[in-house]
Amino acid sequence: MKRYIFLIFILFVFFHFTFAKDYTISGYVTELKSSETLIGASIVDIKSGKGTVTNPYGYYSLTLPEGEVSIRYSYVGFSAESREFKLTKDTVISVSLSTDTELKELTVIGHHTELGVKGTQMSSIEIPIAQIKSIPSLFGETDVLKALQLLPGVQGGVEGSAGLYVRGGGPDQNLLLLDGVPVYNVNHLFGFFSVFNADAIKNVTLYKGNFPARFGGRLSSVLDVRMNDGNMHEYHGNVSVGIISSKVNLEGPIIKGKTSFNVSARRTYLDVLAQPIIKLIANQEGASGTSAGYYFYDFNTKINHKFSDKDRLYLSVYTGDDAIYASYKMRSGIDDGVNQRVEYSEKMKLSWDWGNLISSLRWNRVLNSKLFMNTTASYTRYRFKLALTDTYEETPKSDRNSTMRLGYNSGIEDYTVKLDFDYLPTPNHDIKFGTSYDYHQFKPGVSSFKETSSSNNPINVSIGDDPIYAHEASLYAEDNMTVTDYFKTNIGLHYTSFFVQNKTYHSLQPRISGRLLITDDLSFKVAYAYMSQYIHLLSNNNISLPTDLWVPVTNRITPMNSNQYSAGFFYNLKNLVDLSVESYYKTMDNIIEYKDGASFWGSTTGWEDKVSMGRGWSYGVEFLAQRSFGNTTGWIGYTWSKSERLFDRAGQELNFGEPFPAKYDRRHDISIVATHKISEKIDISGTWVFSTGNTGTLEMQNYEAAPIPGFYYNQSLPYIPSRNNFRYPSYHRADIGVNFHKQKKHGVRTWNVSVYNLYNHLNPFMVYTNTDYLIYQSKKTLKKISLFPIIPSVSYSYKF
Repeated sequence: MKRYIFLIFILFVFFHFTFAKDYTISGYVTELKSSETLIGASIVDIKSGKGTVTNPYGYYSLTLPEGEVSIRYSYVGFSAESREFKLTKDTVISVSLSTDTELKELTVIGHHTELGVKGTQMSSIEIPIAQIKSIPSLFGETDVLKALQLLPGVQGGVEGSAGLYVRGGGPDQNLLLLDGVPVYNVNHLFGFFSVFNADAIKNVTLYKGNFPARFGGRLSSVLDVRMNDGNMHEYHGNVSVGIISSKVNLEGPIIKGKTSFNVSARRTYLDVLAQPIIKLIANQEGASGTSAGYYFYDFNTKINHKFSDKDRLYLSVYTGDDAIYASYKMRSGIDDGVNQRVEYSEKMKLSWDWGNLISSLRWNRVLNSKLFMNTTASYTRYRFKLALTDTYEETPKSDRNSTMRLGYNSGIEDYTVKLDFDYLPTPNHDIKFGTSYDYHQFKPGVSSFKETSSSNNPINVSIGDDPIYAHEASLYAEDNMTVTDYFKTNIGLHYTSFFVQNKTYHSLQPRISGRLLITDDLSFKVAYAYMSQYIHLLSNNNISLPTDLWVPVTNRITPMNSNQYSAGFFYNLKNLVDLSVESYYKTMDNIIEYKDGASFWGSTTGWEDKVSMGRGWSYGVEFLAQRSFGNTTGWIGYTWSKSERLFDRAGQELNFGEPFPAKYDRRHDISIVATHKISEKIDISGTWVFSTGNTGTLEMQNYEAAPIPGFYYNQSLPYIPSRNNFRYPSYHRADIGVNFHKQKKHGVRTWNVSVYNLYNHLNPFMVYTNTDYLIYQSKKTLKKISLFPIIPSVSYSYKF
């Protein structure tokens, strides 16, 4: 009997492979007018229900049985296209979709088949750049990270900052990618703005958990930002002028249909406007040649060349800097009493700048109809440099002439090569695999002091940590599988090795998620992800400062690890509103914090001696209701969460070895975002946010000591019972913005009027203890500092 069963099985396999022929449809999906590739566009065969999506470069591959097919190409905000034909061989079809004018600028959050009800991916979301631009913002300055803060599970830092704290993690636990290349410092103006220029961006995807295996190196989130490729057929541009900055964006063909460029630039100019006032005040004080100010700038460029339907080349470059500068010179003279006049002068010059340089060269190759290859070579650098020079001179020369120089330098550099493959053998399998190598150079920080004078020998001292060099290699593979019509799963594995200081760390990181389709409109998903991180950001400030240091694991500092579990329900309510509720639990090990009183500055002790290692955990529930089409769009998000830390290892105790809340532990976060199109000429948008206050460390009690001789009050000594023992007042704010559009002969003019903090609620930026000294006693009170009252702003843009 077994022999007959075996023969039947062999005959089945023979007839299947002999008579059942499968062929592959592949190609690119682009925007009609510009040939800009569309990421995450859906390609579905209506007859069989099989489908796929385009990868980050707009390429797709769909394998179907021989016969009649009806292929539908769609993308949120674009008109769908269909192709009906008889599939008899491998076929290349590249499709260009046109913008749906009724949906243009209205999409809030688009999702394709990997997200939403039917996809395996959870804890992730996309925000089209058009919606990011419409959200009211501080000083009218569009900011990607501030838009992401409005999503459930994502918190901001202090008032007005662009920091990200995702599901209880710190800012260093976010992998921020610009065209696939890590960005280490994403902050301008001490964290109040980010480096991402919205005019240069095409697509933004945030992963809060359930990380696909192709990503690694961070514990909390992955932010994948993709830049525009550039229009292949026509020249277009946009010029914007705001209160604190101006921007320009230009794109067009270098060789029509073959090569395109996209260039964006942004600069603030408050320093230029302030110069006349600064010089006027300085001249009144007797200082000549005075100059001082602060500015930041961004510059993005991308060149895209199409060799053929199978080969494309991309060159991307980003550079951006913040700079603080000051200089002055004072001259004077006195008589020395013997009819000789002594002239003396003092000159001071401060140069303080920090920023990023990122470049990548990327080659796409279609190896065959089912296999797509992407090869990348990239370089990323973050550096911080502070220099202060003070010179004193006398004429005639004296032994008091001197020059003093104080400096501080730190930074990080990465050289990377990557090889990624997309393999789609059947519609039931979407396989991704690849490898990468990184060479890291860490410069944790060096302080230098140099003094030369006429009377003493020169002094030249440098204090700090030696550079650290590290090698990181990784391999990954993942398969997004359709097991049945109701059950899909994504299984992946990410392996990394990190070699530093003659020690090698290894990490094998499994990732798995599953989706059970209960009905066509309702699904349940579960996921697990294990992550490892080999770099740390040392910071003891409430805002992002350039002195925050990136440091690697060492012989003494071991890698951070996290386990994240998540589950949720996803429901589409009559194609009107998408609803989701997710819960998560995350553990984090080997996280580090500065010891009490330690900082980056002014110590001969290495950074490893200034930190403690511990662990943390966070858990919460997130709710999101969103509408992504029609004249009125928007979302409502709510998060309940808790995040704690524990440092109880011998010799590294913080808070006496007891648990304490994380700095940005908050119970409740609510955000409401709405956009309404009144007419073709006017649209309005608004946001309202509420959150429980952050935590802080304050003296809550005082002990009275014996009075100090000569004083009329007793000495008061502070007592701080625990870390982060104080909860700030709740934070809430409303913003509103209106756009007025007008069609001109050569383009569209837009005036934007927005108001930040509409009802002028003074949210706390800092809370401190103030002491009032009275007769025989002292009185302590808590006072707060608020940065941003109601702030109106106006900007002008012209798109051509």
